[in-house]
Amino acid sequence: MNFFKRAWLNVWAKKGRSVLLILVSSAILMFVLAGLLIRSAAVKATETAKTDAGATMTLSANRQAAFKKMQSSSSSSSSKSSRPKLTLTPVKLSDAKRIAKLSNIKSYNVTSSTTANAKSYETVSTSTGMSDSSGGGPGGMKSTSSSSGDTQINGVTATALTTDFTDNQSKITKGRGIKASDQGTNNVVIEKDLASQNNLTVGDTMTIKETTGSKSTRKVKVVGIYKASSTSSVSAGPMSTDPANTIYASYTLANTIKGSKYTGTADSVTFNVTNPAKASATKKAGNKLISSKYALSTDDASYQAIKASMDSVEGFANKIVWLVAIAGTIILALIVILMIRERRFEIGVLLSLGEARWKIVAQFFTEMLMVIVVALAIAGVGGQFVGNQLGSQLVSQSTTTQTSSSRTSGQPGGSGQPGGGSGGMRGGAGGPGSTTNSTKTKNPDLEITVSAVDLAELGGFGLAITFLSIMIASGGILRLEPKKVLIS
Repeated sequence: MNFFKRAWLNVWAKKGRSVLLILVSSAILMFVLAGLLIRSAAVKATETAKTDAGATMTLSANRQAAFKKMQSSSSSSSSKSSRPKLTLTPVKLSDAKRIAKLSNIKSYNVTSSTTANAKSYETVSTSTGMSDSSGGGPGGMKSTSSSSGDTQINGVTATALTTDFTDNQSKITKGRGIKASDQGTNNVVIEKDLASQNNLTVGDTMTIKETTGSKSTRKVKVVGIYKASSTSSVSAGPMSTDPANTIYASYTLANTIKGSKYTGTADSVTFNVTNPAKASATKKAGNKLISSKYALSTDDASYQAIKASMDSVEGFANKIVWLVAIAGTIILALIVILMIRERRFEIGVLLSLGEARWKIVAQFFTEMLMVIVVALAIAGVGGQFVGNQLGSQLVSQSTTTQTSSSRTSGQPGGSGQPGGGSGGMRGGAGGPGSTTNSTKTKNPDLEITVSAVDLAELGGFGLAITFLSIMIASGGILRLEPKKVLIS
């Protein structure tokens, strides 16, 4: 009788022991499979985050270089009246277009901000404990300086590419947003409160008054109305206006209002990176295309937060796999050792009949292999459930809410722009010359599914655990003497 047949007869005859081995093996393999599934799901979630979370790269004036230049000019100047001012160079769109041709750039958004005074409408007033500002009829409130108006104009390539709209901080409620096709037009998108206060709707025209040069008036057409999620400007300071007074337009219109010397320039250009993992390499390539007057900065905080969390989940899943595999090997080895001690007489008889020791070891391995096959099927059914439960717990513990505040100050315009024009005052909650973004990053749910690859990998672990446990326990078989076994 060959050892395959003996193994089958023994498994069938000892049903209670076989069921116990199946249950133990199923539990071990189930947790091993859960770890494998969580690990693969974490890797998949990290890959998905490359497109969902995304990353951006911003081209703007190099403030540090401009500050050093100002200091050197200041040290060489002895007259206080001729003390130099911080001068930031507007970004050339030609440079931005060269960077946009890099392989890892998906799209880009040009930003050019300025201010104007209301002429045919009233601005939304905000009262604080420090001051009380009001629209005061056509023309709005009186500006706090000769170069800043009561209406903030944010010039962009498209509103759909701005963080306010992509993060759902602002939402189009009527009409449409600004598009790339609006370049060279006077189309604008206004805030809902400003529209309600002045009975404006899509298709109406507004008149604004420039704050520099000839201070001429300009008619703009409302093509859309948006709703901002927050209209509080308490932290903005006395120099700012209510966020409802922010108008979105094409960057070409903002440049026209700022003056002819700003044609073909921008305050900053934001590039959307296709693969956040290669953001640093893309930044290095972009730096080679620009002069020292400009600087490139990357923002992949959302991707890095998700990646760090998923790396933590993946690392914990690896620990589950190896700890359960090692513990399972030890447990099965102990069970097999006890099983061998019960079958010492059977082993002695087989050895006395001339059966090779390796065949006896192979018989025990075959018995365990039959058990593992059944346990593998059970683990394949229950492993996904266990994996989902463990995965949800791990993700809930690793979910982080990251609040990032970025301040961008001294852009071309305002008091820091060349010539002291009306370019860069940033109204709203951020205060002059700054923007503050608060973003929440939530980890993606793990999509845990059992695939043929996972089952094949689990089968490999099952074979390895079985082989190691049999090898550990077979040391006693190799040392047995048939005569001593039969006499005892």
